[in-house]
Amino acid sequence: SKAEMRHTCRGTINLATANITVEDSCNFIISNGGAQTYHLKASSEVERQRWVTALELAKAKAVKMLEESDDSGDESVSQTDKTELQSTLRTLSSKVEDLSTCNDLIAKHGTALQRSLSELETLRLPAESTEKIKQVNERATLFRITSNAMINACRDFLMLAQTHSKKWQKSLQHERDQRIRLEETLEQLAKQHNHLERAFRGATVLPAGASGTGGSAKDPCCPAKGDLSDEDDDNEFFDAPEIIAMPENMGHKADCPLSFPPTRRTGSNISGTSSDISLDEQYKHQVEDTKKEKRTHIPYKPNYSLNLWSIMKNCIGKELSKIPMPVNFNEPLSMLQRLTEDLEYHELLDRAAKCESSLEQLCYVAAFTVSSYSTTVFRTSKPFNPLLGETFELDRLEENGYRSLCEQVSHHPPAAAHHADSKHGWTLRQEIKITSKFRGKYLSIMPLGTIHCVFHSSGNHYTWKKVTTTVHNIIVGKLWIDQSGEIEIVNHKTGDKCNLKFVPYSYFSRDVARKVTGEVTDPTGKVHFVLLGTWDEKMDCYKVTLGAGDNGAEGRQRAHEAEESRVLLWKRNPLPKYAENMYYFSELALTLNAPESGTAPTDSRQRPDQRLMENGRWDEANAEKQRLEEKQRISRKRREAEAAK
Repeated sequence: SKAEMRHTCRGTINLATANITVEDSCNFIISNGGAQTYHLKASSEVERQRWVTALELAKAKAVKMLEESDDSGDESVSQTDKTELQSTLRTLSSKVEDLSTCNDLIAKHGTALQRSLSELETLRLPAESTEKIKQVNERATLFRITSNAMINACRDFLMLAQTHSKKWQKSLQHERDQRIRLEETLEQLAKQHNHLERAFRGATVLPAGASGTGGSAKDPCCPAKGDLSDEDDDNEFFDAPEIIAMPENMGHKADCPLSFPPTRRTGSNISGTSSDISLDEQYKHQVEDTKKEKRTHIPYKPNYSLNLWSIMKNCIGKELSKIPMPVNFNEPLSMLQRLTEDLEYHELLDRAAKCESSLEQLCYVAAFTVSSYSTTVFRTSKPFNPLLGETFELDRLEENGYRSLCEQVSHHPPAAAHHADSKHGWTLRQEIKITSKFRGKYLSIMPLGTIHCVFHSSGNHYTWKKVTTTVHNIIVGKLWIDQSGEIEIVNHKTGDKCNLKFVPYSYFSRDVARKVTGEVTDPTGKVHFVLLGTWDEKMDCYKVTLGAGDNGAEGRQRAHEAEESRVLLWKRNPLPKYAENMYYFSELALTLNAPESGTAPTDSRQRPDQRLMENGRWDEANAEKQRLEEKQRISRKRREAEAAK
């Protein structure tokens, strides 16, 4: 097919000018008369003759097409385009005819004017008047010449328009055909890939340790599932209609102990739920219980397949936050709750607050920075975009010594403000804007904004930014996530720095997947600690001790070899049991959307579409999500109109 030409073709020869010659019973040669010559061998004389005949016919067709392209033929143009083109040309022709008529009138009246002027010259007039008449006569002649030139230029323009418009029309039609062909090829490829995956799963049983996500086999904490799990089914492609319809009775598995019905929200600017959502006695009882004991389960993710390509093919090059997406691609948490998940390993900051050395403290801050990505390794679903003014409050003062508050402060571009403080002596704040681009094969998520961490006792103030997150295999294959880029953590009080490098995954690299390396340096640039690990597993720290005559590189190498100096800074917590059925949520993530009393009416826990999705009622969640987004659009237009006034 034409789609294969770019990546499987060894070369090209224009058939219109190709020479096809038969060498013997099975061999024949195709040449362009120059440097390119291909010797081809068929399995038999009959097959060779079939190929030669087919090529000769194709050559004749190519020669004919070449001749027709120089003519006025426009076979590839649709009937509608032909009519439109002919109408435009007729309009141009009529306008040129009007100009030609005007030219004739100008010439006629110009001749009459010159005759009148000549007659005036013959009269006995003062010398001064004769001079004036000559000037007028010359100007009239120049005017007629100019008008003739204008008419000729218009005629030339019409000729050019008639010649080139057909070529432009053919080029445009060719581009349209190419786009349609590309869409069809991609969709066909996706279907073939799906059939192969299902055939493979039907014919093969993988060992217990295997996993579809690269590198996850080394995770002892995650339940092994291989390619036989339901998670793969979410990435399958079916010839589904564009409109998403859900089974009415779709629910969650019976062995899940907790199922929270959604709340009725009142008094909130972003509230207002469907009429069938009520706050009953059972719900009140569950709200009271959540304060005492944190939940460890949520309703299992329904196994529902969706035609991903039918939605994503129109999103290439756009920003993801501006694309209306069904909840099928979401997880039942908002972006504000995902930001709060950065505090899962808050004990790293607690330990850092106790460090007397600012360099050691910087090591723990670096480990905390890396730990915020550990939850993303399996989390391929998209969090809900928060509504403007939406908040999320997490109070863990009694259990963990910290409290956190997030608010969505801008809708386009999406921006959130996050503040957390701890009784263990640190404050964390960040303002994050999320920009994302869908590039066809992958999705890039670029968080913009700075994160600040201040330790109260020492006054050390650290800042850093986040790296780029990339979601691969959007169209074909199993989704997987990679983090890439560099982070510079700066202590603004002492001048100490830590440079972390997130190594992007490479198929040809022998390095450990998801590798992170780093160096902690003082204001003079001297390296004191080397950091090594992976963003999904753990981070180690090695103290650099330079001997006499050692340079920095040798010292860093020795630090790697000195196992006794290794300190384990951070290790990922094990995932809860059956996490693969609960969106791969961590223990903290499972508690974030649990209803709590005393929260603000704008809290993410009160979002009806998010609650419906968590309870497995995806069709209702999609309808509610559209209602909320439409309400937000109307509110935004009203604000813009008021601002304009």
